[in-house]
Amino acid sequence: LVREFKFKGYTHEQLQSLSIENLLPLLNSRQRRSLDKRVSTYMNDDKRKLREKVKLAREGKMKGNIRTHARDMIILPDMVGLTIHVHNGKEFAQVNIKPEMIGHYLGEYAITNKRVQHGAPGVGASRSSLYVPLK
Repeated sequence: LVREFKFKGYTHEQLQSLSIENLLPLLNSRQRRSLDKRVSTYMNDDKRKLREKVKLAREGKMKGNIRTHARDMIILPDMVGLTIHVHNGKEFAQVNIKPEMIGHYLGEYAITNKRVQHGAPGVGASRSSLYVPLK
């Protein structure tokens, strides 16, 4: 039994047919306020370029990967199914966009820190390590 994903009662096809103005009431308040047309500061150059790249990739005209530094870009229905490489501060993390991600930020899926794996203490690590036998 395979259930189709619905975002607040809308199927993926219905979401893709909606304009951004009609999509706004479905989003959470933070995302809705950010995407509001009266706030023109949200759509800066990075986000505009990313929207253009997504549009070109949808049409099949884009060659190569979509890479971006715009971690605060909100995932919209037209991005679903694409793979976007999001910068995490050191490298570009690959993010496969799924329907469940709509309304979230790209940066939520490109983790910026790694788990710390401590090794054994070496010589000079602390005062007590001076007396550890090196055999």
